[in-house]
Amino acid sequence: MKINLTVRAKNPLFWVQIALAIVTPILAYFGLTAADMTSWAALGSLIIQAVSNPYVLCLAAVSVWNALQDPTTPGLSDSTRALGYTTPGGKN
Repeated sequence: MKINLTVRAKNPLFWVQIALAIVTPILAYFGLTAADMTSWAALGSLIIQAVSNPYVLCLAAVSVWNALQDPTTPGLSDSTRALGYTTPGGKN
């Protein structure tokens, strides 16, 4: 399995997608919205609860896996073309 993470890491949208892939299942599991995170204490408590819950960690891991996978290619790797990119969008 080869994924061109070097190029993906250069794309800010990749990081937004990864952040949402982690945060969304956590908030959904606990029945919260982003508006409920009104203090650092509430955020810290949520993080501790999420990290100590194996089911929530698995939900987040599956969500991140889905964000990493390229559904336009067969198998688990990026296409040969995408693996050759040095910048997002294939602009070398």
